[in-house]
Amino acid sequence: MVDSSSEWRTLATPEAAYIYNLGLAFYQTANRFASHVALCYPTGQTVTYDQLNKQSNRLARLLIGKGVNRGDVVCIFNNKSFDAIACILACLKIGAVYTNLDVSSPEERLQKMLGTCQPVLLILDNSDIVVDLPQGSETPLLELSSGEFERLLAAEDDSDLDATASITGADPAYIMFTSGSTGFPKGAVMSHGNVLNLIRWAQTTFAITPDDRLTNVNPIYFDNSVFDLYSSLFSGASLCPVTTDITQDAAKLVDIINRLECTLWFSVPSLLVYLLTMRALQKDDFPAMKRIGFGGEGFPKAKLKELYSLFGGRAQLVNVYGPTECTCICSSYPITEADVEDQSQLAPLGHLAPNFGHYIDPLEESNPQFGELLLSGPSVGLGYYNDQERTQRAFVQHPADNRCRNIMYRTGDLVRLAGDGRLHFCGRMDNQIKHMGYRIELEEVEAAFNSLDYVDEVGVVYKQLQEGLGQIIAFVNCEAEVPQQQLSGDVKAILPPYMVPKRINVIGALPKNANGKIDRVKLKELA
Repeated sequence: MVDSSSEWRTLATPEAAYIYNLGLAFYQTANRFASHVALCYPTGQTVTYDQLNKQSNRLARLLIGKGVNRGDVVCIFNNKSFDAIACILACLKIGAVYTNLDVSSPEERLQKMLGTCQPVLLILDNSDIVVDLPQGSETPLLELSSGEFERLLAAEDDSDLDATASITGADPAYIMFTSGSTGFPKGAVMSHGNVLNLIRWAQTTFAITPDDRLTNVNPIYFDNSVFDLYSSLFSGASLCPVTTDITQDAAKLVDIINRLECTLWFSVPSLLVYLLTMRALQKDDFPAMKRIGFGGEGFPKAKLKELYSLFGGRAQLVNVYGPTECTCICSSYPITEADVEDQSQLAPLGHLAPNFGHYIDPLEESNPQFGELLLSGPSVGLGYYNDQERTQRAFVQHPADNRCRNIMYRTGDLVRLAGDGRLHFCGRMDNQIKHMGYRIELEEVEAAFNSLDYVDEVGVVYKQLQEGLGQIIAFVNCEAEVPQQQLSGDVKAILPPYMVPKRINVIGALPKNANGKIDRVKLKELA
């Protein structure tokens, strides 16, 4: 084990250094590309790697002074500022586990997430953010825009930390919260080693160089942002953070991406569909773009064809797939002209990335090429934070091999293995959906309704409008007459906007099946 950061830098060249955690990896990148732009903001603000490294070193020492130790959880209400991104790196350098939280999360949902991860420190990005913190919270709060923060930070040493060398690849790096079927969000935990594997894959698959500029249009608390952050800042490339208010303005977003001369785009298909629907994208847009990646949900073929007609001749379009629990991405597939001409099915998931294994748990013995996809390899995460029961259900021993420990993640995704070795997505095993790029379990939406004392029963279904697009629809039976507006308002106080049903139907007793359970087939017919 190397004893200090100075020793490991002395012993090894950048090419030969043994890098086993993300803190050491960033030190190496910052040393090699000190004067390169690491962060490039729409406002014109730029931050070099040297500046980002020194700021994160100061923050790391400040966190230690605030009582943050290795293995502790730090929650960041992150709006993508320079200091907030430096906080992420600071956590990695001292072995703390960070989680980025949605600043617009309702208080009740936020309470559940904080209760799960039990942070030792809350970090508020800037004074423009308003967060409904749970009442009675005693967790210390650090405001990055406060005078106290500036005063404390100025006094800290900006040199690299010796303590970074003691962190292992097995140490947890971050927690990413996803929707949970019981009404409680799940906190998927990824290790330093998991993310290092993703970085190597991204650098190879997308041929990322220090000359690239990557978009960060994904919310920082959404797993697609993991690709943005790590594949850019650990490759010497530039990251261009864009906040939610900009992504909601199609023309402004396109103008900013043009002006920043971004070379690699990554988002959910919904955002690209939005830009196409608003007619914000023209052939001469994205002039520097080399690759356009998308994942998190199926891309409607008609819109994919439209995107291909605009950029297919000069930029590679790449469909990626991967669950949060397996470090964001596990497969990629470059889109071809033949793919967009075939309107009958979604684009393939493609072949699994190197260093991934898979097993298809067949629904029927007669068809072993169709069933639930299980994944293995060094990108499979550590489980769900403070939730052993759900961890044991989802992270399981290889169903067909008990000779030695071989943990696989049950994705819940139904896939078909084609003769050419490519995987094709065929649906979900459970009641989970992909909506607006977010993975949502409809049971969590139902749990929000059921928490209202005037609701007797509720059933929530997903209505497919066309390929890749749909609506969440709720059917509610109330014990007394309740205005639909009140129902909608009360649920909005519990759920994030993307989980609130598009339609709420107040009806009598919900239809039941022979087992006495709510008949979701009937509800889908009603929808």
